[in-house]
Amino acid sequence: MPQHRPLEPASPWVEVVATDDDWDAADPALLRTFLAQLVWIRAFEQHVLDLAGAGLIHGPAHSSIGQEGGAVGSVLALTSDDSVNGSHRGHHQFLAKALHHVEPKGMDPLAAPSEEVREVLLRTLAEIAGLDRGWSHGRGGSMHLQWKDAGAMGTNAIVGGGVPQAAGFAFAHQRSGTDAVSVTYFGDGAVNIGSTLETMNLAGAWSLPVCFFIENNRYAVSTSVEEATAEPRLSARGAAFNLASWKVDGQDPLAVHLAMTEAVDHMRRGGGATVVEVDTYRFFHQNGGFAGSAFGYRTKEEEKEWRERDPITLTASQLERLGLVEAGDADRAIAQAKAVMEEIGDVLLEPVPDGKPGQRRIREREWPDPAWVDVGVRGDLSELDDAPVVAPDGHAVEVQETKLVESIAAVLGRRMETDPGVVVLGEDVHRLNGGTNGATRGLTDRFPGRILGTPISENAFTGLALGMALDGRFTPVVEFMYADFMWVAADQLFNQVAKARHMYGGDGGVPLVLRSKVAMGTGYGSQHSMDPAGVFATSAGWRIVAPSTPYDYVGLMNTALRCQDPVVVLEHVDLYNAVGPGPVDDLDYCLPVGKAAVRRPGNDVTVLTYLGMVPYVLEAVEGFGQVDAEVIDLRWLDRASIDWDTIEESLTKTNQVLIAEQGAVGTSYGGWLADEIHRRFFDLLDAPVRRVTGAEASPSISKVLERAAIAQKDEVIAELTEIASY
Repeated sequence: MPQHRPLEPASPWVEVVATDDDWDAADPALLRTFLAQLVWIRAFEQHVLDLAGAGLIHGPAHSSIGQEGGAVGSVLALTSDDSVNGSHRGHHQFLAKALHHVEPKGMDPLAAPSEEVREVLLRTLAEIAGLDRGWSHGRGGSMHLQWKDAGAMGTNAIVGGGVPQAAGFAFAHQRSGTDAVSVTYFGDGAVNIGSTLETMNLAGAWSLPVCFFIENNRYAVSTSVEEATAEPRLSARGAAFNLASWKVDGQDPLAVHLAMTEAVDHMRRGGGATVVEVDTYRFFHQNGGFAGSAFGYRTKEEEKEWRERDPITLTASQLERLGLVEAGDADRAIAQAKAVMEEIGDVLLEPVPDGKPGQRRIREREWPDPAWVDVGVRGDLSELDDAPVVAPDGHAVEVQETKLVESIAAVLGRRMETDPGVVVLGEDVHRLNGGTNGATRGLTDRFPGRILGTPISENAFTGLALGMALDGRFTPVVEFMYADFMWVAADQLFNQVAKARHMYGGDGGVPLVLRSKVAMGTGYGSQHSMDPAGVFATSAGWRIVAPSTPYDYVGLMNTALRCQDPVVVLEHVDLYNAVGPGPVDDLDYCLPVGKAAVRRPGNDVTVLTYLGMVPYVLEAVEGFGQVDAEVIDLRWLDRASIDWDTIEESLTKTNQVLIAEQGAVGTSYGGWLADEIHRRFFDLLDAPVRRVTGAEASPSISKVLERAAIAQKDEVIAELTEIASY
């Protein structure tokens, strides 16, 4: 018979219960602050629901009424140096952090609010209403609240979407030598999201000071936690990743505070990531001011039981028992907070002329200027004002024949020498003599602890890099082994990284560089061969560079690492070992944003191309010989950085254009570019825009079928032949 040996979690997993003795021993100022914050958050939330009911909130109003105890109890264990982020239901977390920032010594529930408290409430209400005086000028609204000064790094509308970023904040705190910690708030729905579990694993492996704070309110919209998982004690997730974990009653702010204090102390002492699960309950439905029972997925009896455990009622009763407030003081505090919220609302609202009694509308002056709609999608590039930018043509420094892959390691190493904030992370980048292609060769030994090999979890480490970038103390360089893996991390790349600057007001930088490899032609098949340029070009916020020579790679990477916008640097395996001009010893120059390179002058047709297709086009043009083609290497591919001046100058001579790319027609980069050229330069064109692309299908493993699926020299010659006979 086999032996069965019971196994225990390697890290502790405990439940914390606060007793009357704990309330007796607690600091009275802390307890009064509990009540004050609970009251102000409740009054704020109720005011938001009132405005939503009157049609004055555009979009959802995800109320946290009933859940305030967890946010208040946990935040008061933090400082302004600690970072928090949250989910779509994040008003209470944001307000708790902001109020604690402006009133770090505590609040009194019966005292009139300070001007700083009023300002927090006003700006938060304005943001939720989509108004200009909001934290992000109304762009973020209810689900995207950010005030970095307070350590509130941004709530997030994608379930689990903000969790990886919190690991990035924790990384920045840890690597900066501080004892600050990061807390990410999310619900029972996000516990089952891949990005959350990936991040728990990564944070555990790297011993990051991040707390995964689970608000288990029992329902992901209408699906109960028991339906969604076989282990409804959600803090059990911590045991899977060797994270110290706590479970606590979320309606009891002191119990939460005690558990959170232990978790924070664990992290500040270098113990690594933690999990805190609070059992709580939202009194209303997922969105709006109706009870969940109105939609049939909860009973009125269940709701009544939880309302009897209202955190305000529980806290007020304990304070009355201790003689810290008198009977009725909580009601008086609530009435005062409600009156103040009405006053604050009046700043933003006005009566509707000739409307019904009490009918109000948003004051016209409070709305953002519609002309501001696209401002802040990207920065203004002022960060490059003092950069050593060289002329876009020719070679501004001495060059020699170099392999492109060698220039990657060379320029990354140079930047890591001069900027201690540059960190490289990705799968296997720290081993194999420089990753799978040698692009980081020698850097692990030169920069220990800054070339970080990650688990195979693109969502987690991409989001972690975004957190680092939003923090601002580090510039992450993320490597995707293959471009196809962008689909695995699509939420972080397109919902998070691409939108972060604009969504949070347009002012904050997102200095993140993504290196992504195009491997068509190598026999790796459909899931390792795509050219992602066309997909990235549709995502406002990303800048895209496509270097085709070692010289260009160095200059464009230097620019990308200075840029405060996220930049994807595309690389092609065909070019890695190709020899071309590269700098002899100057690795500091920058090539300007938005400047293409004319690789071959000509008069008959303008050929626009990029990356690995450039040498195929040049070979085709020279070999065919019957068409005097001007070949332009675009270099920059995003909508904001296309060199329209060079394209127009060329079209003025040639009056026709051919766009040549290797990738599949379905995700083609040239599709949108052709459309833009037709609209911009229609009067210059003697013929419709011509295009060379790959086939509809992704490249196959078969050498013959793979070649049929991609474009190279022969496809360009075929198109030039048609042009010659036109």
